[in-house]
Order: sequence, then C-alpha cells, then structure tokens
Amino acid sequence: MSNFNISILGNKIFSEIVREIQLFSQYEIKHYTDIDSWIKDSKKENQIVVFFENSSYKNKINKFPSIMITESSEKIKNTSLNSEEFLIMPFKILDFQKKIISLLAKDEFKRNSLILLSGYIIDKNERKIKKNNLELQLSEKEIEFLILFSKSNNPINRNLVLKTVWKYSDESETHTVETHIHRLRKKIFEKFGDKNFIKNNDKGYYI
Repeated sequence: MSNFNISILGNKIFSEIVREIQLFSQYEIKHYTDIDSWIKDSKKENQIVVFFENSSYKNKINKFPSIMITESSEKIKNTSLNSEEFLIMPFKILDFQKKIISLLAKDEFKRNSLILLSGYIIDKNERKIKKNNLELQLSEKEIEFLILFSKSNNPINRNLVLKTVWKYSDESETHTVETHIHRLRKKIFEKFGDKNFIKNNDKGYYI
C-alpha cells in the first residue's frame, strides 16, 4: 500500500496539511488545481483521488478509489457514492485516514481478483469474464478452468484439467472436460462473437 499516491484536486491548503501529517508520510501527496490538470498527468495508477463537492468528477475518475469531501450530505444524494467514498466537513483527520485505509484494502482485493487472459478480464470474485464493456457470468468450474489456462503458456491436456478442476483421476472415463469446453465456447461466441476462444491441438487445449 505504500506505493499509492493520494491525489487531491482543487484544495491546495488541504493537500499541504495532509502532506505534513505523519499519518500519511508513507504516501506521495499530489495536488492538482482541477480535473484537467489531473487528467494530463501521465502517472495516475495506484492512487486514491480526493476531491471537493463536485459530483461530476466521479465519472471521470471512476477507475480509481476516491473520496469526495463535502459540507453537506445533500451534495451526495444524487451521486453513486457509498459511505466509504465521502466525508462531511468538519471531520477528524483519523476519519480521513480510515477512509484511505479502507479504500486501499478494497482496491488491493479487487486487483488481486482480476486476471488478464488473451484480451479478456477474468473477475474471480464476481465470477465473470469481461471484454469491450461486455461481461458474461460464469460458473465456479468455468472460472477455475480459465484460471488454469492463465497459469500456463503451454497447451493443457485433458487429464490435467480433470485432476485440477474436477479432482478426477487420470483413468476416469468421462466427457466432462469436452462437455464444459463445448458449452463455454458457445457462451463466449454468443456474448463476444469469438469463435476461437478455446483452441486445441495434439498437446491439449489453449487460449
């Protein structure tokens, strides 16, 4: 978590205060005068964004964990913010620290749940596969199956799939793997139009 930045939009005094407090010494505090200057910054990964009473910012920074600081709860009624994404002034600096820690923990959990696989994003927690703003709900076994592919650069043979995903022995006479691959191929094609999602050769299956 120490690699994270805290980017503060629009309130230089607040950013200077946060920078001087020992509680936040492990983070790099960055100040931006407005959303445009933040957008122009090329180093925007691994950060929490803090902004003041501007709900329109939320759509522009929705890829990052964020906190909106406001003077009134009325300001947040028409936003999609949850209780961990806003603070109402005045607040204690320890409350601000708790928000930071909570959002970082959630972001780390989310990052660990995502797997990139041949242009797709596999979300282990939601059990979904995503690409180009489309997403498809998968079964637990399908997720385990895809995770197995993500761990290997070589084709995976049927016996390894049976042992790893279904806990069957090498000698098992079953069409489980073939059946699931057929169903998964069909689902992927219907959602993403991908005819070649799972390929195979004499060494096994691969993506």
